[in-house]
Amino acid sequence: MTRRRLTLVAGLALAITASLASPGLAQKNLAAESARINALISAGKYADALPLAQAMVAGLENDNGRELAAALNNLGQVHAGQGRDDLAEPLYKRSIMLMERSLGLEAPLTGAVLTNLAALYQRQSRYAEAEPLFRRALAVREKALSREHPDIGQSLNNLGTLYAKQQRYADAEPLFQRALAIYQKVGGPEHPAVATLLNNLGQVYRDLNRDADAEAPIKRSLAIREKVLGADHPDVARSLNNLAGLYEHQKRYADAEPLYRRALSIRERALGPDHPDVATSTSNLAYFLYVSGRTADAWPLAERTLRGDRAQLRVVLPVLFAARQQSLLADDRAVDEALAAIQRGTQSSAASAVNKLAVRLAAGSDRLAELVRRDQDLAAESETLDKAIVSAVSKQSAQRNVAAEQRSRVRIAAIANERTGLQKTLAVEFPDYASLSNPLPLAVKDIKSLLSPDEAMVLYSVVDKQSYVVAITREGVDWKEIPLGADALAQKVTAFRKGLDVGKARDASGKSGLFDLALANELHVALLGPVEALTKDKRNLLVVPSAALTALPFHLLVTETPQAAIPDTLEGYRSAAWLLRRQAVSVLPSVVSLKSLRAFARRDQGVKPMTGFGDPVFNPALEGPADRRAASGKVATRNIATIAYSDFWRGAGVDRARLAQALPQLPDTADELNAVAKDVGATEADIHLGRDASETTLKRAALAQYSIIYFATHGLVAGDVKGLGEPSLALSIPDQPTELDDGLLTASEVAQLKLNADWVVLSACNTIAGDKPGAEALSGLARSFFYAGARALLVSHWAVDSEAATRLTTSTFELLKNEPKIGRAEALRRAMLTYVDDTSSPRNAYPAMWGPFALIGEGEVR
Repeated sequence: MTRRRLTLVAGLALAITASLASPGLAQKNLAAESARINALISAGKYADALPLAQAMVAGLENDNGRELAAALNNLGQVHAGQGRDDLAEPLYKRSIMLMERSLGLEAPLTGAVLTNLAALYQRQSRYAEAEPLFRRALAVREKALSREHPDIGQSLNNLGTLYAKQQRYADAEPLFQRALAIYQKVGGPEHPAVATLLNNLGQVYRDLNRDADAEAPIKRSLAIREKVLGADHPDVARSLNNLAGLYEHQKRYADAEPLYRRALSIRERALGPDHPDVATSTSNLAYFLYVSGRTADAWPLAERTLRGDRAQLRVVLPVLFAARQQSLLADDRAVDEALAAIQRGTQSSAASAVNKLAVRLAAGSDRLAELVRRDQDLAAESETLDKAIVSAVSKQSAQRNVAAEQRSRVRIAAIANERTGLQKTLAVEFPDYASLSNPLPLAVKDIKSLLSPDEAMVLYSVVDKQSYVVAITREGVDWKEIPLGADALAQKVTAFRKGLDVGKARDASGKSGLFDLALANELHVALLGPVEALTKDKRNLLVVPSAALTALPFHLLVTETPQAAIPDTLEGYRSAAWLLRRQAVSVLPSVVSLKSLRAFARRDQGVKPMTGFGDPVFNPALEGPADRRAASGKVATRNIATIAYSDFWRGAGVDRARLAQALPQLPDTADELNAVAKDVGATEADIHLGRDASETTLKRAALAQYSIIYFATHGLVAGDVKGLGEPSLALSIPDQPTELDDGLLTASEVAQLKLNADWVVLSACNTIAGDKPGAEALSGLARSFFYAGARALLVSHWAVDSEAATRLTTSTFELLKNEPKIGRAEALRRAMLTYVDDTSSPRNAYPAMWGPFALIGEGEVR
C-alpha cells in the first residue's frame, strides 16, 4: 500500500494537496529521503526541501515509472509551496503521464497528482480547468477506496473549496461537512486536515453572513494548527488571516489588526519576501488599514505590492485614490501608479493578440516577421494541445483516446525543440523581441502624445465594490471613482442589453422589453458623468473597457434625462440625447494597443483595396442569386437557429431541408458587398459571392495584400448553437465537409490566417461576442482577427437586421469615399445618425436597428 503524507498547499486556495512516497523508492534506498522531503513540505520548509527534491528527480530520470512520477509530483509541491506555479505545472503534467502509463488510467494514486494540478489552477482562478480535474480525482478514488478513506475526504474538501471560490456556498457546505466527518473519524479531532476543514467551514459561514457560526470553527482551526504545526507554521498564518477577516467583517478593528500583522510576520519569515502568500497578507493588511480610515499607514504596504508586481486592484486602487485625495501622493504620481496597475492587472485576450501583432509589425523585415509569426503560432498550437491533454485526463478512461494524447505530447515536444531554435535566431537578429512581447505600461505623458487634439480616452477598471474611470486628453487627466462594483455593473449591462432585440422593433407588444432610456442615462451619469468636463467637447471618444463593460455599446448611452424611460411610440426614441450625437466612439482592447496600432499603420504601396465574402450558399438547390433572393422571403437576421450543426450532416451528405431551415439565405449581402467594392475601388474578381464565398476560397487567397477584408454573412456565437464550441462565420456549405472546408470559419481558423489589413468588417451577428458562453466580449472572433493581422474591426453587439446592416455599412463606406479624412469611427457615427433620423419608418428610430455596430481598434485615418 502506497503511503501518503497529507500537506496543505501554500497559496490562496485552501485545497488539501498530496505528497507521494512510492514503495519502489525503498528498493533504491530513497525511502528515507522521500520521507524527509515530505516532512519538510508538511512543515512549510520549502527552501530546505528543494535541493533534496531536485536531486531525487535527477537520480530517477532513467526510471520513467511511478517512482519518477512520485518524485516529480513532490518537486512540483515544493515549487508550488514557493509560489512558483510556472515551475510546478509542467512537473505535475509529466507526473500524471508517467503515473497513468505505469499504473493505468484508474489508479487511485493518480488522483493525488490530478488534485495538485487542479489546486494550482484554482489558485490562478482557472476554475473551469480545475473543476473537471477535481471531479476526476474524486471519481477515481470513490471507485477504488472506501467511502471513509481520507483521500475521499481530501477530494470532497477540494471540490468544496472550488465551489466556495465561485460563491456556490450552498454546494460547498455539505461537502465540507462530509469531509470533516471523515477526517475526524480517521485522523482524530486534532488532525491538520480537520483544521483545514474547520477553517473552510468558517469562511463559508462568514460569506453567508452567518458570523455567529463562523468564529468558533476558525478559532478551533487556529488552535489545532498552533498546537500540531507550531506557532510559526504558514498554515497558522492562514487561520490568523481568516479570523482577522471575520473580525474586519464585524468591524472589530482592534481585534483584527494584530492578527493580520502576525499572519504577515509568519509568512515573511517562513516563505520569504517574494512569495505570493506574503503579497496576499500585505494586501490584506493594507486594505484593512484603508477601510479603518488609516490611508497613510495603508499606502506603504500597497506600494510594496506594486513594486513586487503582485498588486491586487481591489486593494491598490482604493488606497491610491484615497492617498491622492488626502494629498499623501501628488496627483500625477497617483494617476500614473493607478494606470500602471490597471494595465498590468487587466490584460485581455484581445489586448494580447494586438501585442503579438505589434511585435510582428515591429520586426522590420518580412523574414523576421515570418519567424516571429511562426514562433507565436507554435506557442498557440502547443497551448491548445496542452489544454486538450489536461481536458482528456479529466475524463473517465472509457472516454479517453490514449494514442491521440500521446501524439499530442510528441508534437508538443517537437514544438518545444523548434521554438528553442527560433528563440536563438530571434535573440540574435531581433533583440527587442522579448521586451516588445511584454510591453511596459504607458504613463499619462505617453498617452497624451498619442492622442490628437480632438480625442479623449476613457479607461475603466471594475473591482469588487467600486470601479474607476481615468480620462485623458492632450490637455489634462482626471481620475474618478464610480460607486458600482463588478456585480452591480454586470446586472446593469445585462438589463441595458435586454431591449436590443430587432424583434422588438417589429412587434406590437407594447412597452414590454423595450430599450430603457432611463437606464441608458443612468449608466452615462455613472460612467462618463464624473469625467464629462474633460471629455464631452472632444469629437472622438476612445473607450478602454473591462469586465462587463466590454459588452456595453457606449454609443447608446443617453446624455440627458429622457422624458420617459420607454417612449409611447418607437418614434420617441429618435429624440433621445444619444451619446452618438455628440461623439464618435471607438473601443480599444487595452491602453497599450493605442500605441501598437498607431505606430504601425500600413504604408506599403501596391495594396489591393478590398476582398469580400458574402451571399454564401447554404442550400445548393438555390444555386443562382435570383433563387436565393426568392427563397429568402422576408429579410433575415444574421444569426442561426439553436440546433446542433452536426445534425445537418447525414454521412457524407447534408440534410438540405434542415440546413435551409436553420440558415436563411442573405441575398442582400451581395448588394452590400458590391456597393462597398464600388466605393473603395475593388475589382469584381476580389468579391466572392455564392458558392465562391467558401472556406476553400478564403484559405487559398493571398489575404495579406488586401487593405480591407469584408464578411457579410451569418455569425454564430459559442453556446447559442448546440455543438458549436467557438464563435464562427458561416460560409458556403460544401457538398462534403473536409478539414479544410466544412462551411464554418471558426475563431481558431481565423487565427491561422495571414492578414495585413487596416480594417476587417464583420457584417454579421454578435461578432463582438466572447470565445465561450459567459466570456468577456472581444475574446472570440475579434481576438482572432487582431492576431491574424487586423488593425481595426467593425463588429456587432447583437443579432443585426440584415437590411439594416446592409444600409449602415454601405452608408459608412460611401461617406468615407466622399470624405476620406473623417476616419472610420466618424463615418460609422454619421451612418447611424442618418438611419435614426430617417422618418420614413418608426422602426428606424429604435436603437436595435441602427446601433448594432461598434468600431474596435484604430478609428482614425493614419
